[in-house]
Amino acid sequence: MTLDEGTIGRPYTVERADLPTGIDKRMEALGMTRGTLVTLLRKKRSGTAVMELRGTRFAVGRDITTKITVKEAR
Repeated sequence: MTLDEGTIGRPYTVERADLPTGIDKRMEALGMTRGTLVTLLRKKRSGTAVMELRGTRFAVGRDITTKITVKEAR
């Protein structure tokens, strides 16, 4: 599933991110790598989402959330 399909409040583990190189490197610098825990905090119909990543909140657009593959964390 992709991050935009996730449920608010649930933790997810990042499996992969098929992002353009510049955005991919930026997200890695922020700490989003394979295996990282991400919690979806808010979603809008437009696809914009607020996620918590390593204790910090980030707002990202649909162009990013649709390209981040996640699975439910256990």
